[in-house]
Amino acid sequence: MFWIMGGEGIVIALAALTGWPLFQWWNEHLDHAAWDGFHFMDLIFPLFLFIAGVSFPFSKAKRYHGTENRKSLYIHIIKRGLILVLLGIIYNNAIKFNFAHMRYGSVLGHIGLAWMFAALIFINTKLKFRIVWFWGILLSYWALLLLFPATDLGSTDPFSKEGSLVGYIDRLIMPGRLYLNIHDPEGIMNTIPAIATALLGMFTGEFIMSDYLKDRQVKKVVYMILGGIALVSIGLLWNELFPINKNLWSSSFVCFVGGLSVMLFSLFYLVIDVWNFKKWTFFFTVIGMNSITIYMASNIIGFGKASKFLFGGLKDLFPEAYGPFISSIALVLTGWLFLYFLYKKKIFLKV
Repeated sequence: MFWIMGGEGIVIALAALTGWPLFQWWNEHLDHAAWDGFHFMDLIFPLFLFIAGVSFPFSKAKRYHGTENRKSLYIHIIKRGLILVLLGIIYNNAIKFNFAHMRYGSVLGHIGLAWMFAALIFINTKLKFRIVWFWGILLSYWALLLLFPATDLGSTDPFSKEGSLVGYIDRLIMPGRLYLNIHDPEGIMNTIPAIATALLGMFTGEFIMSDYLKDRQVKKVVYMILGGIALVSIGLLWNELFPINKNLWSSSFVCFVGGLSVMLFSLFYLVIDVWNFKKWTFFFTVIGMNSITIYMASNIIGFGKASKFLFGGLKDLFPEAYGPFISSIALVLTGWLFLYFLYKKKIFLKV
């Protein structure tokens, strides 16, 4: 959420200001890959879904107390998924009623539906069958795209924007407008492999909760990192047959970014939970505690105008070349101060 609320602007400004190769390289990765391939920004969305998956076993342990409240758990899961779909529609379109031209696919909707179906699988199966679901989803999705290419736009490439079954399904039955006109990266069919991303997070959360290596947490982290490396390797190998592609949410993409997500989570779990280095996290905790709030608010509240009001005079004290850098920091700080106010007042938007 730090990157989404303006963190990327800081790096872009530093790249222009310094010309350093590291910032230049980072700058290139602060935009999504056009189609096939991977950039850093392609990791943020699936990582968010992965973390939502990690949290579910903990949530389930608090909410589920046996068959007597199973119905209430189902209601919670489905309600949460559908609310996220609704919030995603509002985020894309504002409060409008031109239903024929609205965009219904959204980041929040994609997360909500994928998490919802993954949660339903998780509470109704044992571990070995969840693993079957995980790989079954990825292999079936690959087979469907490979065996049933779309030819309505003249393409014969089953993994292209014009020729994929994913885009064809969107064009055929997705209401409203599509983000890429002929394809939507948060459409109907590519929600299916996203379920596997959420399941991977749930596997990770369950592993953290388990008593396995309870007194040897560092070794537990090592196992998770090795699992992440294995998934990244599978993703890279699969890329030769089914390209890593966020728009399609390809099976190789699920494995590759899933492996990166596991490794990143393992690193932060080691530092924060195992080694107990927590003080430095406060800045990010304030953001994370209201992640949906800042995501929605960034499209509603004029943080840019507010940051100019609060920090515009400070920017004028520096040479002109530093302007974009100061403005980017000011934008992030303004959003953070808004979240800090909510944090101090214990106001949290949770779904």
